[in-house]
Amino acid sequence: MFPGSKHEWLGAELRKQIEPLDAHTPLSTERELAVRYQVSRATVRTALRGLEAAGIVYRVQGAGTFVSDSTVSKTLTLTSFSEDMRRRASRPDSRVVVAGEVPAGSVIGGELRLSVDDPVVRLVRLRLADDEPMCLETSYLPAVLVPGLLGEDLSSSLYEKLDTLGIRPVRAEQVVTAVTTEDTEAGLLVVPPGAPALRVQRIGLDHRDQPVERTTSLYRADRYDLKFGVRREPLI
Repeated sequence: MFPGSKHEWLGAELRKQIEPLDAHTPLSTERELAVRYQVSRATVRTALRGLEAAGIVYRVQGAGTFVSDSTVSKTLTLTSFSEDMRRRASRPDSRVVVAGEVPAGSVIGGELRLSVDDPVVRLVRLRLADDEPMCLETSYLPAVLVPGLLGEDLSSSLYEKLDTLGIRPVRAEQVVTAVTTEDTEAGLLVVPPGAPALRVQRIGLDHRDQPVERTTSLYRADRYDLKFGVRREPLI
């Protein structure tokens, strides 16, 4: 006789089994769990959905269910990765993957209000917290606004460097999309290929409402979530 529902009981049992496991450890299959705990596969699926909603596990289509790592909540305040990590008593760092100057092209040029041939600094960095990969970040900045940037240490906060140049964004337009990681991205982020991720595409604007950066951040969904408040407008 199970106390409460079977799936609640099973969820509690699985939590106990998961607690000592390392992040990204694969769990047994639904069939194996059903046999081990003598419940139906429907009960197993319901229990796993509950654990996934709680951020304890994550699932990859065709690969199975894996143990999540602790999650960092990202608010909609315009903060840098380094600021987010410091507020959580973690040590931020970056590993530069690509750094160079390229023509803006039609897409980036349009978003930054540049001509297609105008040079932009392209910076791809793997963002780390306490030496663990958390985010893959690709930034484009108008080269005319960041003279000498490529000669500096780019492993520290980019926003702090923009501050010294007087061009740090004061607001941003962002689009958040749920995606899955491709092979190269997964390798850099140390997650299985096809693992869930959050892609945040941002255009940062200065106090004159001019775009000064275009950044795409690919966050590990097992370590990040987005937290924001909503308010109901009064009825007319």
